[in-house]
Amino acid sequence: MQIRFPGKGDRLSPFSLPCILSGVTPNRLILLALAMLPAAAQTPLTLREAVRIALEKHPSIEAAAAQTRAAESRIDQARAGYLPRVDYTESVQRSNNPVFVFGTLLTQRRFSQSNFALDSLNRPDFLNNFQSQVSLDQTIYDFGATRAGVRSAELSRQITSENERMARMGRIAQVARLYHGAVLGAESLEVARKSVASAEADLARAEAVRAAGMSTDADVLSIQVHLAAAREREITRRHELDVARAALNDALGLPLSNAHTLTTPLAELASTSDPTALESAALSHRPEARQTGLATQQAEAQSQAARAALYPKIVARAAIEADRGRFATQAGANWFFSAGLRWNLFNGNADRARIDEASHAASATRASRREVESAVQLQVRQAAAALESARERIRVAEAAVSQAEESLRITRNRYEAGLATVTDLLRNETALMESRTRRLAAVYDSRVAAVMLELAAGTLSGDNDVLQ
Repeated sequence: MQIRFPGKGDRLSPFSLPCILSGVTPNRLILLALAMLPAAAQTPLTLREAVRIALEKHPSIEAAAAQTRAAESRIDQARAGYLPRVDYTESVQRSNNPVFVFGTLLTQRRFSQSNFALDSLNRPDFLNNFQSQVSLDQTIYDFGATRAGVRSAELSRQITSENERMARMGRIAQVARLYHGAVLGAESLEVARKSVASAEADLARAEAVRAAGMSTDADVLSIQVHLAAAREREITRRHELDVARAALNDALGLPLSNAHTLTTPLAELASTSDPTALESAALSHRPEARQTGLATQQAEAQSQAARAALYPKIVARAAIEADRGRFATQAGANWFFSAGLRWNLFNGNADRARIDEASHAASATRASRREVESAVQLQVRQAAAALESARERIRVAEAAVSQAEESLRITRNRYEAGLATVTDLLRNETALMESRTRRLAAVYDSRVAAVMLELAAGTLSGDNDVLQ
């Protein structure tokens, strides 16, 4: 028994399924259900949804976010300079050094009249001292060194945030490119299948013409060779599609074997942003342009911190100490407080060298900023030119497809009437297939170019119109 399933263009009535499955045994029904599982397991996936998944699941986004959090931690490290440092130390000493014994007995509050004996002073017995100390050190004023360090750390965090934004935009662009690439692969496979079907129809047509005595075996053999080439292209496109789908899953951070039904069509966008406006926006939105400005400010902050090293620091110190002859008894306690000024008068000109280094770094970042701004504007113009080129190619390719379809129709009629050769027929078949392929490539290029234009301007996001 043969079962015919409805084709792509067939329509089903509510009574079609019982008619189709009439006479099917339970075992065959189970096999039929299992064969349909892969198609049923595929979930619809729009381009926007694919971008959202990638931004949530891909390891590169997680790594970029972790680097931003690490930069935030460095701000807290720099701010620690405003706060006191508190240390606790615990130590034990044992010695019969006369000075050690004399001083330790005093700190333990155990010095007595008998300890003035000359023999005890000159040749004391071994003495233990268990010492506990809590100390506090606070910088009172450092001529802006801590403030400059905090500012440098904050700018570093902003630079790292731009790295994260750059990673997110790069991921969006890659997902869009691979998503459209997978759709292009599916459309190309469909073109290849149409080419095979058309070649099969031509073969049947040639056999009928030969049977009527209007052609020779050579025509049939030529079309058979053409059909074989068409089938080879179909095989190639099918495997290329499998790779394209796996590459998309990799960009999403999903298992390579995940199955999706890609629902965003490969169609030309109705409109996009004005390239001129994007070129102006790029100077303030592109992560690279923003980073060079932030790097200049950071170099200036580091220069300020280096200059602060030439001035003194005012510091304060306080401590509470307990000294014990035994771990828990024979104890005495004391405290002290001090304030002072610490000023490095000479360290081999290292501080001045650091000032010069920071000054040169600031000059370098300012020069880099001019270079980056010019490069950013050029990239926007290149992306805009690629988009406009793709749009113009679409118009040309659409006209070529219409012309190739009409030419093939006329040539087929002429061939059946014996007025055209098989060479004319095959040439028109090839021209139609190539025209359809070029049109798909032009639409794909236009979608990718639109994404790259937003990327070059620094305005690409998950909500951008180019992802619709």
